[in-house]
Amino acid sequence: MKHMERFQKDIKGKSVGVVGIGVSNKPIITMLAEMGIQVFAFDKRTEEQLGEAGKELRALGVELFCGPDYMDHLCGDWIIKTPGMRFDHPALEAARQKGSVVTSEMELFFEYCPCRIIAVTGSDGKTTTTSLIYEMLRRTFAKVHLGGNIGFPLFCRLKEISAEDLVVAELSSFQLHTLRKSAHISVVTNLSPNHLDVHKDMEEYTEAKANIFRYQGEEDLLVLNADNAVTAGFASQAQGRVRMFSSRKEADACYRDGAIYLNGEKLLDRKELLLRGDHNVENFMAAVLAVKDLVDPEIIAEVAREFGGVRHRMEFIREVSGVRFFNDSIGSSPTRTIATLRSFEKKVRLIAGGYDKKIPYDALGPVVPECAEKLYLCGATAEKIQEAVASCAPDFPMEIYPDLRAAIQAAYEESVPGDIVLLSPASASFDQFRNFEERGDFFVSVVKEL
Repeated sequence: MKHMERFQKDIKGKSVGVVGIGVSNKPIITMLAEMGIQVFAFDKRTEEQLGEAGKELRALGVELFCGPDYMDHLCGDWIIKTPGMRFDHPALEAARQKGSVVTSEMELFFEYCPCRIIAVTGSDGKTTTTSLIYEMLRRTFAKVHLGGNIGFPLFCRLKEISAEDLVVAELSSFQLHTLRKSAHISVVTNLSPNHLDVHKDMEEYTEAKANIFRYQGEEDLLVLNADNAVTAGFASQAQGRVRMFSSRKEADACYRDGAIYLNGEKLLDRKELLLRGDHNVENFMAAVLAVKDLVDPEIIAEVAREFGGVRHRMEFIREVSGVRFFNDSIGSSPTRTIATLRSFEKKVRLIAGGYDKKIPYDALGPVVPECAEKLYLCGATAEKIQEAVASCAPDFPMEIYPDLRAAIQAAYEESVPGDIVLLSPASASFDQFRNFEERGDFFVSVVKEL
């Protein structure tokens, strides 16, 4: 446990400020406080809004700074920022000037993690790809840890991790933005405009994503999508080995003639892959290239046949009076929703709209009339999506509803047996929900009431 000894030595006698008391940071605050470290926690919500979480931290001796002016009180020898906060926030810059070290949970994890890390990022498909990699590895190795942008904070698991283990991490652009270490095996599923409400532009977003491989060594591995212009361009910047996957051309892993090929040899037929959709064929190929040196082909084929997907990703909920309902709440970008729409054999009734990440919806415009029979809109992006579709098909049936519940109810009432109702918002959830999981759970609860 030399890594823990090193961390305890580095942090001894220091105070730590943690910005954000959400699901990812609260376990970190708790861990540090239980280690006897002086912790300051900062959150824009009031203590009353924090409820039990605030009371629990107070009981551990954590000093809280809450409310609209919470960043005015920022302090600590080390400051752990919340992933969604820009690194150049004025309060963080002021803290640096005073001598504070500004870091993040993921930066600390990469600094002290004792074992090999396999990391996945991308605009779409990263959770499914990460989960596929984890499934393949956990059937082969004694201890594999899953985390990052999916699940529990990895930094809080440091005590459980030994040098012989493996870590599989999903990383967002926010987590990568200030990262100065790269994973031993890195995967970039694809890149398209996303999170432009936080990133200054597409260039900054792309540069953040590139940190997943920028600091790799010669023996490290980078897996890239050959069909995506941005990710294909990363190959020339790689420091180590590169493997490519493609659905359009020959590559290390490719999809052609109804089968998946690995290094020119047939791996399995498409029909053996339980996951629906061509985008999931790409996710599967990415996972295979990441683990093929570590996992037997029999295990890969086993996972292909048995892994049915992750919650909130094309998740079948139930059939009501002959109408099938699917939850794709993870569809927080146009590209993801497009891929989902094209995975169905017939037109669907699409429920879309949500928080505005300042990204264009032009690409979604022509696909909706092609793949949907009606569009049910709600949320901040409703009008933007409506305009994108109307520019391609002015007479296409669309309607804006006051909230998600009303949209679900309308889609159900207008459906006939054999119809499909799909939630795939093409937008983030933050205008009405804390995250896509909460949005998906709400959708499921309403559908189960029908």
